[in-house]
Amino acid sequence: MAQFTPTASDDPADPVSQPTGRRRKDAATSAELALRAVTLIAQRGTLTVSELARELDVASSTAHRVLTNCRRAGFARQESPGAPYVIGPAMHEIALTVTGPRNLREAAGPVLSQLQNHVDEMVSFYVLEGKYVRVVQTYPGSRTKTVAPSLGKLLPAHCTAGGKALLSRETPEQLRRRFPGGLLAQYTERSITDWSTLMDDLTVTRQRGWSVSVGEFDPRLTSIAAPVVLSTGAAVGAVVLTGYASWLRTRAEIEAIAPRVMEAATAVTARMRN
Repeated sequence: MAQFTPTASDDPADPVSQPTGRRRKDAATSAELALRAVTLIAQRGTLTVSELARELDVASSTAHRVLTNCRRAGFARQESPGAPYVIGPAMHEIALTVTGPRNLREAAGPVLSQLQNHVDEMVSFYVLEGKYVRVVQTYPGSRTKTVAPSLGKLLPAHCTAGGKALLSRETPEQLRRRFPGGLLAQYTERSITDWSTLMDDLTVTRQRGWSVSVGEFDPRLTSIAAPVVLSTGAAVGAVVLTGYASWLRTRAEIEAIAPRVMEAATAVTARMRN
């Protein structure tokens, strides 16, 4: 059977008849153009519409549209109308997100230590991994030295305060991917095992800015946590305070200490930005 080979036609709308450069330009997606624009801004520090038009070999109107979309998405910004475009807040947030656990520990360490000195209870820093949280830093209190989790230990996210603080910043679709089928393991009689109950808990956590777990993973312990949140709304970690449930159990006791945890999380975010 003869192989079909497309040939040029006289129809200007026929893509085969278009010059190679034109076809390549038409094939470039808006996302590709935006990525090239953001890369140029990062490399040069500033970028004008005319400069982008020359670099991409496109019309000025196309370059303006690309940069406008980048600005709306937060990847670029202008100091004033008509000014060159510079790196936007979303790029800074991406940089913070990929700094890694080491830099997170450097930013969180002094804040956690200060909080631990004030409350004399165990203070830790968690990051989210799948449906678990990993302990990346911890400062034991004088009363909780024997229950301090080892560095690197994985804990279930759905029944720990730190885990719920981090999960509260995710969309329902993201949560479903983390917990296929909505299956939640039970660790104590207080563990949340019902999906709708967890969703309600996460909604409350997001609204007030902190989470609590009273005996949900370890029946002896109560934990309060607040997420370290970027301007995009994503959480990169959680500050967690843990004490024995024998003294940290009532609503009044928990609500009295929750603001300190939230302040610590805010301070960690500020240190990351600086």
